Amino acid sequence: MPSAIRVTYKVLFDAIWHFSEDDGWAMASHVALSTLLAIFPFLIFGTALGSFLGADQFADTAVHLIFDTWPESIAEPISREVVAVLTIPRGGLLTVSVLAAAYFASNGVEALRVSLNRAYRVAETRYWYVTRLASLGFVVVGVLALAVISIVLVAAPLAVRATDQWLPWLGYLYSWIDGWGLFGTIAMLFAGLLIAHLWLPAGRRKVADVLPGIVVTLAAWGVGAYAFASYLTTFANYVSTYAGLASIMIALVFLYIVGVIFILGAEINAALLKFRVKHLVLDRLRGRRSSGVDEPSMEDEAIAREQGAKAGR
Repeated sequence: MPSAIRVTYKVLFDAIWHFSEDDGWAMASHVALSTLLAIFPFLIFGTALGSFLGADQFADTAVHLIFDTWPESIAEPISREVVAVLTIPRGGLLTVSVLAAAYFASNGVEALRVSLNRAYRVAETRYWYVTRLASLGFVVVGVLALAVISIVLVAAPLAVRATDQWLPWLGYLYSWIDGWGLFGTIAMLFAGLLIAHLWLPAGRRKVADVLPGIVVTLAAWGVGAYAFASYLTTFANYVSTYAGLASIMIALVFLYIVGVIFILGAEINAALLKFRVKHLVLDRLRGRRSSGVDEPSMEDEAIAREQGAKAGR
């Protein structure tokens, strides 16, 4: 068996094995339910903050960026209810309901953090209030990013019309960018995954350490969404089983699939880190052996294996 195929097999086997050992199936359920419960509070808080900042199109922008990558049969009923909720008039930014929405939205971030800690096999050393404040910070940053995007999407056409006579190339640039909406959503997903893997879990990782899992996650999300949408249109009939709860159950199952893939992406990163550390230590020991300096013993080999195992915890 070629070495590349052998290493790939070992990494995948280690990732799937630890996924099961780390209660990955239960954590995926936790992520799915927490995400569904966090979507409405996040959008409510974001709409209030966006209106305060002058981003009146925040709701439309957020709905498109969040649901455009979902299969239409899943996104349509959920997005319809989201729009209905966001059109309800509310008070100012610092009302109790809006602040509560921000707190409940942070529960979704906390679910991601706990699942990533297990996947990367690290123990949380920060105090609970530090991680909660960090989760609230992620919610605020996410809202601000969407608010900026919504302002740009509103201001860009006005700028194009105002400068069309002097800067005609700006119109071509805007039309090109506007036609790449799906790729913009994928770019947002990539940035979100990168931030989550780097800064949500305990410990430190480099960009190169998390890129493989992120790429696998994005590719698997696309395949999973297509497969689940095909399953819904061909075989499943959730309406006859769950009646009025069908759209919620469909969304939960879809988010469960998303959660499983998300955690497996982190498990793949952890498995790669484990084998990278183990092979680095073993290569150094073999180098010392070939040079005849401090020839490693069986105890040295055992230490190398132990360090590789620690990297996988």
